Amino acid sequence: MPTNNPVTRTIDALAKGTVPEDDALLALLACDSPEKNQYLQEKADILRRQTFGNHVYIRGLIEFTNYCKNDCYYCGIRKGCKSVTRYRLTPEEILQCCENGYELGFRTFVLQGGEDPYWNDDRLASLVEAIRAAHPDCAITLSAGERSQESYQRLFDAGADRYLLRHETADKAHYQKLHPQDLSFENRMECLQHLKEIGYQVGCGFMVGSPGQTIEHILKDLRFLVEFQPHMIGIGPFIPAAGTPFEKEYAGSADLTVKLLSIIRLLLPKALLPATTALGTASEDGRLRGICAGANVIMPNLSPASVRKNYRLYDNKIATGAESAEGILQLKKQVERIGYEIVTARGDYPDIK
Repeated sequence: MPTNNPVTRTIDALAKGTVPEDDALLALLACDSPEKNQYLQEKADILRRQTFGNHVYIRGLIEFTNYCKNDCYYCGIRKGCKSVTRYRLTPEEILQCCENGYELGFRTFVLQGGEDPYWNDDRLASLVEAIRAAHPDCAITLSAGERSQESYQRLFDAGADRYLLRHETADKAHYQKLHPQDLSFENRMECLQHLKEIGYQVGCGFMVGSPGQTIEHILKDLRFLVEFQPHMIGIGPFIPAAGTPFEKEYAGSADLTVKLLSIIRLLLPKALLPATTALGTASEDGRLRGICAGANVIMPNLSPASVRKNYRLYDNKIATGAESAEGILQLKKQVERIGYEIVTARGDYPDIK
């Protein structure tokens, strides 16, 4: 690859730990050269292997409730979606999901749900304590939306290790285009700061191709990630959901998502980067492409098969096959074929003791 090309120089600078200027990053984001994008991917893979080897960590995803008090314009389980069949798993069902996952080799459980008022601090802390008691060697990750600092502290004290809260966009005006007025950009960012101050391994992330998103918005997201230094970063293409204000909008690009995984890997070499379900939904081989581009986490679904179809964040969400716990052997074979290895370790952020 000729090094006198500006985009190539930007990739080389990223690979050496230099954060390029805005113009250089914008040119990289806009570049549609397959050759240069392949070069970017190769550099990201080299850096990922230096930190993580060829390991891919699996997290057991438990979608424990699809009730939500919010009306985010892009979300298929928003309060205003009347066609959704609502459910919430019982503590006993959730503990059984964890037990099933543990037997399959999972050592991280991710409890993801809408912002369901039923799961107040007492109930959620009690659940976390029960999982911690049953599986003391496992990591517990929560993804339950915006809560108070006191709530986050209580859940951390109960035994939660990690918290995922996607920022969705680092641009305030764009944030308000995606959310109703009762949700604020400032509160979302404050929640992320609280989580980090408490001591969680913190995950954030954004949608690729969300309505109104520009290349400048994506640049802002990248700048935010470099400044905030999250431990985990979840990105995936926007996919329209029926019954939402954005149901007729165009989906985001799987190709751009894969490219961004490589850029983020170079910007934050130690981050845990999932190849998300949304990427697998947008492109049949999307998650394998994501791994090749620098991702090192996959989250198979441990939820009961009977409710998976009801956790419909977007249309056509995959819920059976290699992304489900039952397909873990198939998933291992797929990952091995592209030169990587699924491991059963907790997969903590490298600097966490």
